[in-house]
Amino acid sequence: MRTIIGVMGGGKADPTTTEAARRLGALIAQEGWVLLNGGRNCGVMRASAEGAAGAGGLTVGILPDDDTLAAAPDIDIPIPTGMGDARNVVNVLASRVVIAMQGGVGTVSEVAHALKLGKPVVALAFALHDTAFEPHRSSGRLVDVDTPEQAIAATKRFLAEQAQR
Repeated sequence: MRTIIGVMGGGKADPTTTEAARRLGALIAQEGWVLLNGGRNCGVMRASAEGAAGAGGLTVGILPDDDTLAAAPDIDIPIPTGMGDARNVVNVLASRVVIAMQGGVGTVSEVAHALKLGKPVVALAFALHDTAFEPHRSSGRLVDVDTPEQAIAATKRFLAEQAQR
């Protein structure tokens, strides 16, 4: 079974975040992992899928709509849910590790769902300062990194921990 890594982030992203998402997608593909995201043709979703596809990776998009019209062009497997933002739970449940990038409340909800469901989270240049996240940071289930390369290294550590259980 292939390892699915979730990349969560905003539909609106500045150029620095977009480039980091593209690089992250490429690195995920180079590891042989499947990239899963929200599937839309914007922001972190589009950029991470573009990076993964450009490196020969497989991409899955969990779409909020009941059709695939808004899917990013580099999503190989678009999954329309008709669930709106409730699809955030599907994003998290399908991912072995969640990498969260700059985003809004939708991304924060994915981080919260992941932590509540016991999924490890790597926050890539995404400041999560709410005190509700501190116990997860203290326990090591939420780690902060600055670069896509550091996000991959943290993801590898989480996957190794999971393999030991």
